[in-house]
Amino acid sequence: MPSERVEVQVRPGVEGDLDALTAIYNHYVRETAITFDTAIFTPGERRPWLLSHPVDGPYRLMVATAPDSQEILGYATSSPYRPKAAYVTSVETSVYVAPHAGRRGVGTLLYDALFEALAGEDVHRAYAGIAQPNEASARLHERFGFRHAGTFREVGRKFGRYWDVAWYEKEL
Repeated sequence: MPSERVEVQVRPGVEGDLDALTAIYNHYVRETAITFDTAIFTPGERRPWLLSHPVDGPYRLMVATAPDSQEILGYATSSPYRPKAAYVTSVETSVYVAPHAGRRGVGTLLYDALFEALAGEDVHRAYAGIAQPNEASARLHERFGFRHAGTFREVGRKFGRYWDVAWYEKEL
């Protein structure tokens, strides 16, 4: 049964969020195949990532916080899809929700804010890679208009096994 929805505030991420954002990401590095990173990060190692997401432009970081405690419940990003110049109007999006905050609509609120922020930017397509299986992430992306574009079979190895990644795309 889904957890009770909570009131959540969404805002651009700032440098003061770095410790909490790193802790959320490290959970997924240690415990899941959702990310293919295999070693945890220090906040200092994640700082360049945070700074690559300014408060304007196509590469954003949106953070969800609990209104009472300001605890960070999750974050969503749009990042460069590929480094070559012709890809500049494409972004890769992702959402990470704190383990205790799942199934409360946090991911939906984050994507709402992220795509609203991207609406005024010169971005043509958004892409998302979803390690399989991950039905919750697939449903979230489909609700936002992403369509399955294809699956890379056994493209990553983590925890002693190979994982497929389904790729989704959305016109912006």
